[in-house]
Amino acid sequence: MSHNRTNKQYDVSHSLGQVAMGAEPADLVVTNGTLVNVYTGELIENTDVAIKHGRIAYVGHALHTIGASTQVIDAAGRYISPGLLDGHMHVESTMLSGTEFSKAALAKGTTAIFMDPHEIANVFGTEGVRLMHEEGRGLPLKVYTTFPSCVPSTTDLEDAGAELHVDDIAEGMTWDGVAGLGEVMNFPGVVHGEPKMTGEIKATMEAGKAVTGHFPSDDEQQLQAYIAAGVTSCHETVTREQGLAKLRLGMHLMIREGSAWHDVKEVIKVVTEDRVRTDNIMLVTDDVYPETLVEKGHLNHVVRRAIEEGVDPVTAIQMGTINTARYFKLDGDIGGIAPGKCADLLLIDDLRQMEPSSVITNGELVYDRGRLIAQFPSYVYPEKIRQSVHLARPLTAADFLLSSRSQGTSTKVHLIQAIENSARTAKATATLQVSGGIIQLDPKQDIVQLACIERHHGTGQISLAFAQGFQLRSGAVASTVAHDSHNLLVMGTNAEDMALAANELARLGGGMIAVENGQVLASVPMVIAGLMSDQPLETVTREVKQLAAAWQQLGCPLNAPFMTFSLIALPVIPEIRISNRGLVDVTEFKLIPVEIIE
Repeated sequence: MSHNRTNKQYDVSHSLGQVAMGAEPADLVVTNGTLVNVYTGELIENTDVAIKHGRIAYVGHALHTIGASTQVIDAAGRYISPGLLDGHMHVESTMLSGTEFSKAALAKGTTAIFMDPHEIANVFGTEGVRLMHEEGRGLPLKVYTTFPSCVPSTTDLEDAGAELHVDDIAEGMTWDGVAGLGEVMNFPGVVHGEPKMTGEIKATMEAGKAVTGHFPSDDEQQLQAYIAAGVTSCHETVTREQGLAKLRLGMHLMIREGSAWHDVKEVIKVVTEDRVRTDNIMLVTDDVYPETLVEKGHLNHVVRRAIEEGVDPVTAIQMGTINTARYFKLDGDIGGIAPGKCADLLLIDDLRQMEPSSVITNGELVYDRGRLIAQFPSYVYPEKIRQSVHLARPLTAADFLLSSRSQGTSTKVHLIQAIENSARTAKATATLQVSGGIIQLDPKQDIVQLACIERHHGTGQISLAFAQGFQLRSGAVASTVAHDSHNLLVMGTNAEDMALAANELARLGGGMIAVENGQVLASVPMVIAGLMSDQPLETVTREVKQLAAAWQQLGCPLNAPFMTFSLIALPVIPEIRISNRGLVDVTEFKLIPVEIIE
């Protein structure tokens, strides 16, 4: 399903005009509401919106458009707002299929998303992107895709399931509903003119589409080179100063509030204190977990957070609607309430709370007072996508024992230190005992065994290392959500439980699991590429809560520890990581031995 104007939709323009003139009846009229006008920044009382063929025909006093067959919704005492647009997010992070996510998002007032499916791209390449894109195009939620740009995140330090090249990006730009290039994480590659990155940007610019960015550095020269190369937005801004610098250089600032990253409080100061123009500012979620969707919401939560920090509600809504539509050059269709635009509307009782009581997309009431009314097509991923964990053989406890090259009874090792609520890790060292030639983990020092197992091609490759900071006292955990290559990550206090966790997760088809003393405590099966569940939101939320409780039972007190764990394998964020190839020193961008032989 295409959400852009097709020839057929142009054909209905005459009909829209006839409705506006009172010559034809509207299909639906929303009456007596207070219009949130994102074009002028006004709140306009006693406004009606007339809708025909899924588009807006008239805004104002529209009694003349009501016929015998017209559906009328009384919005007295409510605000009529454009549907919210999330300009940057990863559906895979919700752990839900696109269909199940859309149900949760629509109920919270999100009517369009711009997804970057780079997680599934790391497992299945263009095929995975195409399938998620295809699923999205059939939904009442408008799903636009930004084609993943950095797959894998690095070519020399890990092995993903697939790789995307410039030709893949060029082809992707021809797909209906692809709105731009996904976040360009490899900013050093851009500023140093690497052919792959410059080629991808060139292909996107030639298609007339947006090049979305990811620039976490404070280096001003690199920032300017990055922008000059064609990257036009960034969601990795965590300080007010970074936000100002980007806005002053004409960059579009995406202010993020997800489940793990809470950037609104600091970055929104560019609006509340610096009083900059907000035309080039968008609100986005980036990564939202199931519990957040249920308890806080989706983009409506980000808009609410901006309002809580002192932003005028209409301005906050502009940053979640028309600004995003304009950035992606889709404001002819979405982002505002005006004649000819898609009829995507929210009816909201209290603008400061941003909880919609009714949601309309394409002129159809899809959510009303706690009930989801829309019909959602059934979308089943091919069996290949549902069978993505390929181990060479069942794993045994012996696979998780790391032999020492030292002849002594102890040895010095490198450690990965986890940092709570941070994507970063710290590089550390420790002395561990050696027994029978095997390096012994040491829960007393909070040191556990870590393993990364190649799971895409059945190569049998396993790397071992040690981690600190999770405070596990017993058992083991495993995950096939292991950014960005999504190999099988296992961590534990004993080799037997580690083998059980790995084998059981492979049997389930991927996901996340916690085991103790030979028993499974909790699991979240994710059969879609080992990244997403095929179950409803309620089921996944319950499973994730049970998993969090299991991590606590194993001794881990961290907030959402499985999220911190899933980033332990990302070899592009400092300081030290594990990949299927070994231990990675990210500051040096090279593999290093676990054991330090001096």
